[in-house]
Amino acid sequence: MNPIVEEALRAHAIDHYPTECCGFVLRIDGCDVYRPARNAAQSRRDHFVIHPEDRAKAEDDGEIVAIVHSHPQYAATPSEADRVMCEISDLEWHIVHVSRDPDTLVVSTGEIVSFRPSGYVAPLRGRSFSHGVLDCYTLIQDYYKRELGIELPHFERDDLWWEKGQNLYLDNLKAAGFEPIEGPMQQNDVIIMQVRAKVPNHAGVYMGNGLILHHVMDRLSTLDVYDGYWQRATRVVVRRKS
Repeated sequence: MNPIVEEALRAHAIDHYPTECCGFVLRIDGCDVYRPARNAAQSRRDHFVIHPEDRAKAEDDGEIVAIVHSHPQYAATPSEADRVMCEISDLEWHIVHVSRDPDTLVVSTGEIVSFRPSGYVAPLRGRSFSHGVLDCYTLIQDYYKRELGIELPHFERDDLWWEKGQNLYLDNLKAAGFEPIEGPMQQNDVIIMQVRAKVPNHAGVYMGNGLILHHVMDRLSTLDVYDGYWQRATRVVVRRKS
C-alpha cells in the first residue's frame, strides 16, 4: 500500500468513527488510489456492506485491487466473516484499527492488517454470526456443498428482511428444488422456522437422531436437540427433490 493510499484510508476511518468505513484500492492508469465507498449495512458500528452503486462506479473507473474497511474500537485482526468474504472476493483486504482515546477523546488510527485469499473455510459448527456472510442460510449452503456436493443458489437478503415481511426462505428454497414434505424427517431435510418474526426467518439442517444443525443470530453455529422451542417454531420441513 503506497503512502498516499494509506493516508487517505486513515483519514476516512477517522472521519467515519465510530462506524466502520469501507472502500477500495483502485488502480487507474497504473496508479493506485483510495476510493471511499458508502457503508450500506444496517448496523455500521460492527459491520460493513459496500453500497452496490459505489462498487459499480469503481469497476467502471478502474481495476479494484483491494477491499478496505475499518475496525472501530477493536483490533484490526480479520474476523471470521472478513476471512470468508476475502475468499469470495478473490482480492487482497486491508483493515485499519481506529479508536478514541478515553482521556483526550482524540480519534486516531493504529495498525493496518493486510491479508489475501488463502483457501479459508469456516467450520460448520462454532462459526460466528454475520448476516449475509455467516448466517443460517449460508450454513445450509456450506453443509450441502461440503457434505453432499450440491451448490445451493445465493440470494440477496437485506438486514432485518423479516421485519419487512419478506418471505425469503419459502420463496427461494422452492426455486432451489426443495418441496414441503409430510411424515418422518430424513437427514439433510431443511427445517424452516419462525423466530420472533411475522414470517419464517430461520432454518437448519436435520441431521438425524433428533438433532438439527443451525445458526441463530448473535450465537455460534451449533448442533441442537430438535425439540421443545424449535419444534414449536417450525412452519414447514422441505426436502430437495433430487
